[in-house]
Amino acid sequence: MKVRNTGAPAPVSGTSAVQAKAAYRKAESGARAPVSAPEDVASVMGIPAAELTPKVRQALQQLMAEVYELRQELEEARQRVGYLEELADQDTLAPVLNRRAFIRELTRMSAFAERYGAAGSVLYFDVNGMKQINDRHGHGAGDAALRRIAEILLRNVRASDVVGRLGGDEFGVILAQSDVAAAQAKAESLAQVIAAAEVEWNGTALPLSVAVGAHPLSAEQPVDEALDAADRAMYANKRGRSQA
Repeated sequence: MKVRNTGAPAPVSGTSAVQAKAAYRKAESGARAPVSAPEDVASVMGIPAAELTPKVRQALQQLMAEVYELRQELEEARQRVGYLEELADQDTLAPVLNRRAFIRELTRMSAFAERYGAAGSVLYFDVNGMKQINDRHGHGAGDAALRRIAEILLRNVRASDVVGRLGGDEFGVILAQSDVAAAQAKAESLAQVIAAAEVEWNGTALPLSVAVGAHPLSAEQPVDEALDAADRAMYANKRGRSQA
């Protein structure tokens, strides 16, 4: 953090400027509202009113200006860190988590299930017909279809659930407090909502559909194996529909 050097303040009643600054910050850390006047600072630091000379007043004002600037810089740094963390977790195309962040959340959910015995499940989605969309209408249309599906998934799950893009045309959903039966029912419901939707591209309405598989989370199974199992269930679902 950059701190401007505004000059050394005058000593206060035999107390060094460094000690005065430390005392002031300690007092400020426990206060709900910032101290706004040299007299208030002097009172907090235990400086008698008789010793509040013009030089002392100037030193206190300088301290307050420095503390205010440091607080502003700290808040800006916190906001930048928050933005960068969010950016690192965000998929580059759709408004959902990327694969790395999704796996992290899947690990957390699995640990929660292990600790508290809470049911949890993961859904694995694969978008049907993406190659045809890309070949006939261009990759811009394919990207629009992926964004549309991501938005549908986000709108139709709970705030406690997690949606991520696993790569290409594949999405994942982590369902909290959902056993495999509830997860399978939710998977079918989401697939139906997607099938009832479409994406508009250059005046053409493009139909959407997905294949989906569900798998329960358990303490005995690593998260990568659980995700692979959901993937296999999705392909079994896709093969079953193509043969029907």
